[in-house]
Amino acid sequence: MKVVALISGGKDSCYNMMQCVKNGHEVVALANLTPADGEDELDSYMYQSVGTKALPIYAEAMGLPLYQDKILGTPVDTRMEYTPSENDEVEDLYRLLKRIRHEIFFDAISVGAIFSDYQRIRCESVCQRLGIEMLAYLWHRDQNQLLHEMVDSGVEAIIIKTAAMGLSQKHLGLTLAEILPDMLHLNEKYGLNICGEGGEFESFTLDCPLFKKKIVIDEMEQVIDSRDAFSPVTFLRLKKLHAESKCMNER
Repeated sequence: MKVVALISGGKDSCYNMMQCVKNGHEVVALANLTPADGEDELDSYMYQSVGTKALPIYAEAMGLPLYQDKILGTPVDTRMEYTPSENDEVEDLYRLLKRIRHEIFFDAISVGAIFSDYQRIRCESVCQRLGIEMLAYLWHRDQNQLLHEMVDSGVEAIIIKTAAMGLSQKHLGLTLAEILPDMLHLNEKYGLNICGEGGEFESFTLDCPLFKKKIVIDEMEQVIDSRDAFSPVTFLRLKKLHAESKCMNER
């Protein structure tokens, strides 16, 4: 199938793309929704917003077109079963994919959801209305196994946001391999999701086997969004990046 990959820049959407290709599908474009007012962080039930300003460089690294629209809606219908609702943020995704269909052919989307029924149900609603399929190869995978698999498969991503007990500013910029021991410990101690599926952390991918170029961060800034004593919220503002060619042994 021809696939449009829904991406946030993070490890999950990237690894699901890799699984799409592994299963014989072709990723033809990337799609993303970003905050309308230019903010780094948005209170959204559906979308990761930290790092989305860097996605044009991500698309350059992939060698694929990026379709990006603004998030104009809010979480209107927050029940588990979703009914299309005017001004809901889900409808921003519907409009974006509908616009893409006028420009290129695709018959499936790639979604990196692991355990969020909230996100899955809403993506399924959009797909049903557009007559396309949803490919979610990470769905209900064991998170311990999955994070190890991502590291072993060459997904090079760094932590760009923390928002959970036991995680702090010191974890920003760590690679998946570097944060893995802490996540295993915090899972055992507090029950945190090892892959950050509960919003414990967010990531940004700098390289993977699908990338034609690798992403290099030239300038970034650490931001403390909340100084909560138990679960401080911190994130990296990626201020300047570039994509550079890989060496032969990196391809």
